[in-house]
Amino acid sequence: MQFYVDGYRPGDPELRPAAPGREDQDLVPEEVDVLVVGTGPAGVVLAGQLAEFPGIRTMVVERRNGPLELGQADGVACRTVEMFNAFGLAEKLVREAYWVNETVFWRPDEQDSSKIVRSGRVQDVAEGLSEYPHVIVNQARMQDYLLEHMRKSPSRLEPHYGMEVTDVVVGLSGEYPVTASLRRMTDDGGEDVTVRAKYVVGCDGARSVVRRSIGVELLGDARNHAWGVMDVLAVTDFPDIRFKAAIQAAGGSILIIPREGGYLVRFYVDLGDLDPADRDARKRFTAESIIKAAQQLLHPYTLDVKDVAWWSVYEVGQRIADRFDDVLPQERGTRSPRVFIAGDACHTHSAKAGQGMNVSMQDGFNLGWKLAAVLEGRSPESLLDTYSAERQVIAQELIDFDLKWSSAMAAKPKDEAHPDAGGMDSEERQKIFVEGGRFTAGFATDYAPSMITGNDTHEHLAKGFPIGERFHSAPVIRLADAKPLGLGHVAQADGRWRLYAFADSARADAADSRLAAFCRFLAESPDSPVRRFTPAGADPDAVFDLRAVYQQGHRELDINQLPELLLPKKGLFGLVDYEKAFTPDLKSGIDIFDERGIDRLQGAVVAVRPDQYVANVLPLDAHQELADFFNGIMLAQD
Repeated sequence: MQFYVDGYRPGDPELRPAAPGREDQDLVPEEVDVLVVGTGPAGVVLAGQLAEFPGIRTMVVERRNGPLELGQADGVACRTVEMFNAFGLAEKLVREAYWVNETVFWRPDEQDSSKIVRSGRVQDVAEGLSEYPHVIVNQARMQDYLLEHMRKSPSRLEPHYGMEVTDVVVGLSGEYPVTASLRRMTDDGGEDVTVRAKYVVGCDGARSVVRRSIGVELLGDARNHAWGVMDVLAVTDFPDIRFKAAIQAAGGSILIIPREGGYLVRFYVDLGDLDPADRDARKRFTAESIIKAAQQLLHPYTLDVKDVAWWSVYEVGQRIADRFDDVLPQERGTRSPRVFIAGDACHTHSAKAGQGMNVSMQDGFNLGWKLAAVLEGRSPESLLDTYSAERQVIAQELIDFDLKWSSAMAAKPKDEAHPDAGGMDSEERQKIFVEGGRFTAGFATDYAPSMITGNDTHEHLAKGFPIGERFHSAPVIRLADAKPLGLGHVAQADGRWRLYAFADSARADAADSRLAAFCRFLAESPDSPVRRFTPAGADPDAVFDLRAVYQQGHRELDINQLPELLLPKKGLFGLVDYEKAFTPDLKSGIDIFDERGIDRLQGAVVAVRPDQYVANVLPLDAHQELADFFNGIMLAQD
């Protein structure tokens, strides 16, 4: 964490000075740049990113009267923890959370099918997939972290609670072409308010008013199969109550998810098929009936529920919006989107795979930096078309995965005496779980080539950083102070592009060093993306955060040998930023060049998007190719 660049200031360094005019935000503005509707997972991640840009006027509205107190989502994928690290929140998150280290599987006893026995155990996250664990923490707590981050930002961004959107209308012209009608709840009943915006993002759930306003439909079907879910404090002799447990009993299934704090446990209990003609079938379930079903399925073990913190019944179903913005297919390319939907507003599915909150947050993370780049005049409006193009594909993959996953979780045990009766044996069920591990950890996303994602022509130079996939961190040593850290952990959720330059085999001060020549190109050439797209008067790394990784150990290099661009002068006093150069962490036994397959002879440049996905891999001397890539993404600055 870096601070004091503009002068020493006592107190909490996370509480940054408020930007001018941002101290008082109680009044509802008439015009905003971005109106975010809803403070669910997608909304708070989106707002958390936009809060970093005080020059962008963001307004967040929430129909509840205050922050969420008890969330329904709880599973936090490794990828989501990586994203939280970019907000400076990962340490807080993993300290409070329950860590899912292993998952156990149970099936009916072959000698007595009324009883269950343990049938398998697997490591929950495959080795080497991420340096962060899969964790469990209440959705409300995660949202609290991001709301606090917003409050401490230069924007001092706070949601307007007790306000709901009733309609959104997109105009054809004007600086603020979107008109949002809102109703603010008061002691007298309510007050109608109108806000005009450049962009509106609907993060307002499965019954999204924003989605309906732009004529978008959720397509899909319910499966007419009910599950009860409850968070309980209970006494039990079931031996795996503090493990994630997938239980396949003769009468149905249970998924057990231990919660944070050491005592609370979530049960997903199979309640069977529902009669599609009986619309009130789900309403007849009670907390007591869910507990009774769980007790029967856990036999021969006992379950004494002492307290129910929360419970609900839901039907399994998968639905996805036919588009994620207001642009009709026949209009695509003729105008840019002005209204977007994210999270449950555009995709709904079962809860047991733990993907709803995670994928929703990635929706917000994908869109936030793009809106900021367009609103700050750094990128053309065409950048915004990539949101729907990228995230709808990911949502469809989630729907397909969830259908397979939820079917496996609900499958009855296979009866060997009656093979035609269907069902699934425990080994096949466990296999589906293991094969889905990369998806549930959040690492199945692979963005296709586009204006912000290149092709794989030079991917062989850095095999461990596949283009379109998330940038996979690895241990390094910071040259200036010998601090060990993860290279990916230096990236912040601040809208900047990352350029990771991995050195060639030449010495740092050698005349034929490709890395040195690359830095000279970025610093001096009129074709340099750094020179073309960094506004005059801004810090040298305001748009591109360049980081170099050398092959030598940190004691073999002199910091004075570094190119000037790796020692940028920043802030009010022109202070030197010494945190741009790294070396392998040889003490840990993991050399990043070997671990991530970097070509030691040629080196490589890995360009990474602001949302931490690899955009391109190029040779160090492919100067024009790098320039051409960013010429298609950014607008030249004065």
